[in-house]
Amino acid sequence: MHGNWSFPTSIRFGAGRLEELPEACVSAGIHRPLFVTDRGLKDLDITERALGILERNGFGRAVFADVDQNPTDLNLEDGLRIYRDGDFDGVVAFGGGSGLDLGKMIAFMSGQSRPVWDFEDIGDWWKRADDDGIDPSVAVPTTAGTGSEVGRASVITNSRDHVKKIIFHPKVLPSAVISDPELTVGLPKPVTAGTGMDAFIHCLEAYCSPNYHPMCAGIALEGMRLVLDNLPSAYHDGSDIEARANMMSAASMGAVAFQKGLGAIHALSHPASALYGTHHGLTNAVIMPCVLEFNRAAIEPRIEAVATYCGIEHGFDGYLAHICSLMRSIGVPEQLSDLGVDLARINLMAEMAVEDPSMASNPVKLSVDNAIELYERCIAPT
Repeated sequence: MHGNWSFPTSIRFGAGRLEELPEACVSAGIHRPLFVTDRGLKDLDITERALGILERNGFGRAVFADVDQNPTDLNLEDGLRIYRDGDFDGVVAFGGGSGLDLGKMIAFMSGQSRPVWDFEDIGDWWKRADDDGIDPSVAVPTTAGTGSEVGRASVITNSRDHVKKIIFHPKVLPSAVISDPELTVGLPKPVTAGTGMDAFIHCLEAYCSPNYHPMCAGIALEGMRLVLDNLPSAYHDGSDIEARANMMSAASMGAVAFQKGLGAIHALSHPASALYGTHHGLTNAVIMPCVLEFNRAAIEPRIEAVATYCGIEHGFDGYLAHICSLMRSIGVPEQLSDLGVDLARINLMAEMAVEDPSMASNPVKLSVDNAIELYERCIAPT
């Protein structure tokens, strides 16, 4: 399971390919990298291994790891200060979605004079960026979930109003990616479950989006199959390298596919994770069944096609039952209240969900009233 891919960027995929990190840096034009990861990964063996490879090959071992689970503009300001003071010429973004998203943003913002919010994914705001002020990045995912390694955007939380913003520019896409499934072998089961469901939901929402993009629809379809076939094995036997590799592929496929759009699952998930600090993938997973039922009238034929492709009987109902059974088998909570979300800020969350950019491509229009109803179904009253 090795390959050299150039869609959507240069990807070195396969077990053991972390050793090629120095070559990937050179190919991206990076000679003095800042290694960006999150606090939870900073002291782990896989991080030390990556830093050792860089150091032995003359790339140093400068690290920035003050990254929250949901990265904020404050994390970005701190990282940019370190980056600019250190005279670095690129970023190695290492980790799950948080480390990758912030690392990409440090490289993107390194030479910009405008605030990061000026590049939110609205219209052609990305054209405001100074292309000459964007440094290259190399991404090394250590989870199989967000697919941020092949994404042209990062999600950054505004520390003032706790709203998640999508920052987009074509050059946010890393110049090179090292996808080594060996880095995911030691993931704890809850992380495997949460990130795996995130990959699945990226594919699902992209596939159900009404926007026209048949290439992404095809990628999403196969990505869903890979998750359904491999997530149980990756969860129950973390050393199954083939399952891990297939999950890593599915994660990248999901991020490519959602160029077609996302939907109400993400729109409802973003406020919950921003306000309560919940894990993004698990939050998505808990919300998913309610949103599928909400969208049913608009997506049932598409879901029936997915079910047939994946060998699941009984159409929409069989498909939903299969997913719910899978989630129970890998320990996904049944309600948002299990993640610490309560009804206290339900009106605020509903208002934020309706304004979330992911909502634009949901097959059914979401209002504040039905957003409240969906949250109520996902949150047990205390």
